[in-house]
Amino acid sequence: MPNQSERKQIFALQLKRRKRNPSEFDLDRIAAAAKGYSGAEIDAAVQTALYAAYSSKQPLTTQALLGAVKATVPLSTTRAEDIQALREWARTRAVAASSPNTEAKGA
Repeated sequence: MPNQSERKQIFALQLKRRKRNPSEFDLDRIAAAAKGYSGAEIDAAVQTALYAAYSSKQPLTTQALLGAVKATVPLSTTRAEDIQALREWARTRAVAASSPNTEAKGA
């Protein structure tokens, strides 16, 4: 799973992709709330927040993004045992896609 810095970058990329200025959002706070989320789950949270903002005729905000993150249970939670088994398998058989850090151990 992406670490804090990588999640922040993913949120920024997804916001830019949707013509939003990432500097208008508290990306550190949002990325922290999305600990354990995959890139695809971050993409889905941004999309969910945009739909909710659009339907309520409100601008997209940090709070809307936090709400979308909170409303989602990531696979790292629902499939924790499977992910841990995959990590154990990959430890000696694959190259890490993310740089190791202390956060990754608990994600």
